[in-house]
Amino acid sequence: MSDESEKPDAQFQLRLIADPWPQSNAVCTGVTVRNVPAFFASAGPRADFRFIEFFAAHIRNPNTRAAYYRAVCRFADWCAARRVRMVDLNPVVIAAYVEEMQRHRPEPSVKQALAAIRMLFDWFVTGHVMPFNPASSVRGPRYSLRRGKTPVLDADQARRLLDSIDVGSIVGVRDRALIATMVFTFARVGAVVALKVEDYFQHGKRWAVRLHEKNGKLIEMGVHHNLEAYLDEYIDRAVIRGDRKQALFRRVAKHRHTELTAIPMTRQLVWSIVKRRARAAGLPPEICSHSFRATGITTYLRNGGTLEKAQYMAGHESSRTTSLYDRRQDEITLDDVERIAI
Repeated sequence: MSDESEKPDAQFQLRLIADPWPQSNAVCTGVTVRNVPAFFASAGPRADFRFIEFFAAHIRNPNTRAAYYRAVCRFADWCAARRVRMVDLNPVVIAAYVEEMQRHRPEPSVKQALAAIRMLFDWFVTGHVMPFNPASSVRGPRYSLRRGKTPVLDADQARRLLDSIDVGSIVGVRDRALIATMVFTFARVGAVVALKVEDYFQHGKRWAVRLHEKNGKLIEMGVHHNLEAYLDEYIDRAVIRGDRKQALFRRVAKHRHTELTAIPMTRQLVWSIVKRRARAAGLPPEICSHSFRATGITTYLRNGGTLEKAQYMAGHESSRTTSLYDRRQDEITLDDVERIAI
């Protein structure tokens, strides 16, 4: 029996309100309504509206929107607990908040939270809600990452995972094609679940995929022959080749686990599938959806691929970002250690 239970989607949406000065009820999760924090709403209707406008109009990426919203809400709660008002804010108050965060949160989280607060207050300044940005001169913690933290599989482990999936059912065929797509295309899980049937198309004599990555990037690349075989088997057995405008990877029916629905899969559902499949294959429990991106890039580079082409396929702005996924230097042998001749 397939376990496709999932948590409610954490990405919140913004309700469109015609009132030019809406009340504090515009931010919601899709399940329950979340108010604009009283810390901001108490500064007046202009601040209330600019807060909503910041998330509705200024931030387009839903993941960034959700992360920034959580960050500014935590800051608002911190200020409210200390009876700090918006008119009381200054660089010293913001610095005190950063210092406290550093005692409980990792540096990347602190830097992201400070960035969210700084951007929101910039928005308030341009909207004439605040005379200056109290966070503009506050520096975050130093943090430099030369090696990514995402757990990576070697080629043998990735092959073992794909071969361990029972393809006797449509769920198994789908899961194998899903994981293989993440491995062989370096795609983020968000781009994979967004694929439509028409995004797998014939390009000359071979087949290709069209990936809609974040920041509006459209990447077209040919598919590996193994991935082509997996996708063809999945599409043919699911009988969805004619549903060109529909989702490629779909959820199974709630009470009939041998049938697919028209409902697209979500990132949370893929996460649970990856965990279950990795556990069944005896792989480390830390393996996640993003592991396949790093696995594909590392394997590609190890077999003679270039960093520049890996950067393009991964959709990175900088090769420095791509290099974080390169784990070829992780293999420190005994001979390397013995070179410390003391």
